[in-house]
Amino acid sequence: MVYTLAMTTEPAPKIADDGIQDVPLTVARALLTRLIEQVREDDLVSALTVRGRRRAYLVTPDFYERAIEDGGLLEGLRRYLDELAAREQTASVVSNQRIIKEALDAAERRCP
Repeated sequence: MVYTLAMTTEPAPKIADDGIQDVPLTVARALLTRLIEQVREDDLVSALTVRGRRRAYLVTPDFYERAIEDGGLLEGLRRYLDELAAREQTASVVSNQRIIKEALDAAERRCP
């Protein structure tokens, strides 16, 4: 009997609700070149999965570098807010700090 990719018991790649293509690792091995081309040409991010759990992502170098920069920005803003919190401030400044902190918290939850 000849084994082919079509005979695998793993599900085929599918686009999840978050727009990321979930690809079982056993399938990804055979499709790696195609997956790399999809992320490069179509900006289609793929998540490599093992037993349905995401283990790694295929993204462009630009996306990765931007994510690192964004993470550094969030960290710097968080430190700045901590420094501000240590100072005595007016009610309006404290209110603005709270709004900024909530926005940072939301942004950090969205960052992988």
